[in-house]
Amino acid sequence: MNEFFFFQTASLLVRLRAHLRVPLGTQQRQLSCHAKDAAVLGRSWSCYPLLFSECLSQDRKVRALPLSGHVGLDALPDQLVNKSLGQGFCFNLLCVGETGIGKSTLMNTLFSTDFENLESPHFEPRGKLRARTYGLRENGVQLKLTIVSTIGFGDQMNQQDSYQPIVDYVDAQFESFLQEELKIKRSLHNYHDSRVHVCLYFIAPSGHSLKSLDLVTMKKLDRKVNVIPVIAKSDTISRAELHSFKMKIMSELVSSGVQIYQFPTDDETVAGINGVMNGHLPFAVVGSTEAINVGNKLVRGRQYPWGVVQVENGSHCDFVKLREMLISVNMNDLREQTHARHYELYRRCRLQEMGFRDTEPNRKPASLHQTYTARRQEYLREFHGVEEEMKQMFVQKVKRTEAELKDAEEELQFRFERMKRLHQQEKKRLEEKRRILEEDMNSFNKMRAAVELLQAPSFSTAGKKDKDHKK
Repeated sequence: MNEFFFFQTASLLVRLRAHLRVPLGTQQRQLSCHAKDAAVLGRSWSCYPLLFSECLSQDRKVRALPLSGHVGLDALPDQLVNKSLGQGFCFNLLCVGETGIGKSTLMNTLFSTDFENLESPHFEPRGKLRARTYGLRENGVQLKLTIVSTIGFGDQMNQQDSYQPIVDYVDAQFESFLQEELKIKRSLHNYHDSRVHVCLYFIAPSGHSLKSLDLVTMKKLDRKVNVIPVIAKSDTISRAELHSFKMKIMSELVSSGVQIYQFPTDDETVAGINGVMNGHLPFAVVGSTEAINVGNKLVRGRQYPWGVVQVENGSHCDFVKLREMLISVNMNDLREQTHARHYELYRRCRLQEMGFRDTEPNRKPASLHQTYTARRQEYLREFHGVEEEMKQMFVQKVKRTEAELKDAEEELQFRFERMKRLHQQEKKRLEEKRRILEEDMNSFNKMRAAVELLQAPSFSTAGKKDKDHKK
């Protein structure tokens, strides 16, 4: 919270110093500007003495005492200003809208610079987000600006694939900050706060009504981030259609229970302008970085055959209103609302999930140590229960596996014995055939020898007769 206090103090003193350094002729014009937006990016310093007196009145143990001389307490704001100006500030902006609706162009127009713009395809299976961080500097004030843009939003058949990545991203930034807070050794003074401070929701200028995806997405985001709806490319519809479209949008948001960001009216210095601007929501904007010559004067606008739409002309669009409300008047309130409302809601839910609470069931204040000890014991009991359950499951699985292996072994043994018997039977059958074959061969050999023996005398007699005949 010190950063928010630095932010408020630095804003006012920077304006005060700038006012004291200008010539007297221009002081009156700047005084009206200071009274309009009260601080560069925050609220008026005049409310802090009242808040201080209220705190003193609420705390009965603190007595307000007068000082008899100068002590130097009035130098504290200067110390805070110097420290905060050295550290700089951060602001994170989320742009949600369809591809090609003009998110990048409006960001370039809003901050009067050219950010890197990459073309986004229309064929993403799931919505994505692209975060880019830039360093901006104006009149000695450094701002670390992070712009998060959606890619492929609304291009999916399933609407959940479009808005769920956005919700997950916002929760992830809250979780990252919470984990940094819960560390034993924290470094929040130089931690880059990536929590989304505001969501500019770009509505297509259809002139009819909001899409179901628009209502679902804003409903999912309104409890997590400050949502400001804007009608993009408002120069494509007529003034009468635009007025009717605004009324229809606000009616649908109210009937659907969507809570958009309302500019605060509790600070009397900005209550008037914020109250009026709440009636202009949603802002109808036109973005352009092109300089066009109109009446010997270069203005930012869009050239059409019938004329020029001037971006910074209040009668043409609400761009100036959006810039004043977003940056010059309520940027610090957006940061405060993010920390004190949205982040606190997320933090409370997460701590309750962890088992922490503020009071015991008997309405006594809960001790953090006792809560931690009880939660640890509960976790250990659950761990031991899960461990015992896993052991039982392991033993049962081992027994089941052993039984399966035993059955398989018995089956293999049975098959082995069977094959062994078949082998022995086959061996006996083959040996019997071999024996019969050998007997047949022996009989054949004996018969052959007998025949040869009988034929031998006849051959010798025939030989002698041949010899006698030759003589």
